[in-house]
Amino acid sequence: MIHLKGKTFLVTGASSGIGLALCEQLLTHDANVLGVTRRPNAVHPDVSPIKADLTSREETTAIFHRLGKIDGLVNCAGIAYLSRVIDGNPADWEEMWRVNVLALSLCCQLSLNHFPKTGGRIVNVSSMSGHRVPPSGGFYAPTKFAVRAITDSLRSELKAIQSPIQVACVSPGFVDTPLLENYFRGREDTLSKTRAGMKMLQPEDVAHCIMTILTAPVHVEIGDILLRSADQLA
Repeated sequence: MIHLKGKTFLVTGASSGIGLALCEQLLTHDANVLGVTRRPNAVHPDVSPIKADLTSREETTAIFHRLGKIDGLVNCAGIAYLSRVIDGNPADWEEMWRVNVLALSLCCQLSLNHFPKTGGRIVNVSSMSGHRVPPSGGFYAPTKFAVRAITDSLRSELKAIQSPIQVACVSPGFVDTPLLENYFRGREDTLSKTRAGMKMLQPEDVAHCIMTILTAPVHVEIGDILLRSADQLA
């Protein structure tokens, strides 16, 4: 098990949901946490906030202009809209693609120069919707399929240059976070019924899986963790 005391982690989406829960768990391990968010006042008080709007390539790039050494990057930021391919709003597609795919990819690329020579770990939060397309998957599911492919591509490229940096994914099912409010926008009754019908995953559950990756021995490389509520059918 790797001890995280004194190590530095960059977490996107740090002010809510999985990102916030992960920051809190990293702090209990005495890690230094840098939290990327549009709302710096909303992060945990012991997290060093980095204000950035990940829909902007310029602001995403600027995160790394002032960044020192890091031992890990965790891409938790994400947007989910119920936006169908046949009649969805292209503006919703673009926002999801910019945050879920382009910003994540850019953070992965730009972080590489900030790891020590001994390596470190990158964890991308994907989704069960990146493994199968649910009936309501719309344009959101393709963005999460892309996250899986980017993670695998990055892993292969790092192996090819014999980099010690490891790359992993965590793919949860329904997690009770503010992201669901956007996903069920206009279908609030459906969200209420979903919450009543199952005990959803909590952000802390997903954060625990990410911590398993970050603290695994150096010789253990975890590719993807799939998890869902025991009440979720598929």
